[in-house]
Amino acid sequence: MKVLPMLGFPKRSKNKSEAPKPSLEAIFDQYEQGKPSHQNAIDALPGWSCAFPPAFKLKAGKLPLYADDRINWALQTFGSIAGKKVLEVGPLEGMHTYMLHRQRPARIDAIEANRLCFLRCLLTRQILDINTASFLLGDIQAWLADHEEVYDFALASGVLYHMADPGEFLKRLASRTNAVFIWTHFFLDEAMPKDDVRRRPFSGKIETRMIEGVPLRYYERSYQLANSNASFCGGMKDRHFWMHRDDILALLEKLGYSDIVIRDQDLDHPGGPSFSLLARKAPAAS
Repeated sequence: MKVLPMLGFPKRSKNKSEAPKPSLEAIFDQYEQGKPSHQNAIDALPGWSCAFPPAFKLKAGKLPLYADDRINWALQTFGSIAGKKVLEVGPLEGMHTYMLHRQRPARIDAIEANRLCFLRCLLTRQILDINTASFLLGDIQAWLADHEEVYDFALASGVLYHMADPGEFLKRLASRTNAVFIWTHFFLDEAMPKDDVRRRPFSGKIETRMIEGVPLRYYERSYQLANSNASFCGGMKDRHFWMHRDDILALLEKLGYSDIVIRDQDLDHPGGPSFSLLARKAPAAS
C-alpha cells in the first residue's frame, strides 16, 4: 500500500496555487481495499518503533515498551497512581501510556510534538482501548507555561536530552507536578573519552545558563540528518543540548524535589551515558 503524501506533513503554503495537485491514481491510493483490520491502520503510518503486546498479534516496531521495566520501577517506587492525575511528556507511540492506563489513574494528559508519533498514539489508544488518556499535539513548553493544573505524577522518559532548553523545561515541569520519573542521557566527560564515537554529534560548544540560580552546562549537539527518517522521534530542533549529570540533580533539588532516587546509571549505553530517577517533593504541610 502506498503512503499518502499528506503523511509527510509538508509545510503549509500561503499560496494555494503553489500546492501540488495529486494525480488521479494517487487519489484512489488513499483507499484501503483489504479486509478491515487494525493491521491496515498500522501499515498506513510509516516509521513505527514500538511493538504491540503479543496477545494482539499485530506487526509494528520492535521495542517492547508496553512492558518497560523502567516504568514498572517508577510506579512501584512512587506508589499507586489509581485515581490520580498524570502528565506524560513525549508518549512516542503510546505504549508507556498503556502501562500508566492499566494502573487506573483518573486521567492522563499525554503531550506529543511529533505529528506522526501523535497519529500513532491515537491509533494505539484505539487498539489498546486507553480510555483514560487524552493525547494532545504540540509543544510541552507552551503547555506547561499556560496550563495551571498541578499533576500528581509525571513521566518524562526519553525527552530531556532532546530539548533546546532542558533546564527551562525542568523548571516549568516542577511548577506543574509533585513527582516526576525521568529517563535521560546526560553528558559526563569521564564517561566519554575524546575518541569516543558517542561524542561525534556534539559540536564541542558548551554554554552556561542560569536557572533558579543554578549554573547549568549545556553541551550543544546535532542529529546529523537522523531527522530525515520517518521513524525519527527526537526533538523539535536540530540544535539541542545535553545537560551534565550533576547539573540535572542540582537543579531538581533546587526546584523542590527533596527526595531523588536513582534507579540505574549506564555509562556504557550506546547512545551516551544515561540514568533513571524518580524525584518527589515533600508533602505540603497541612
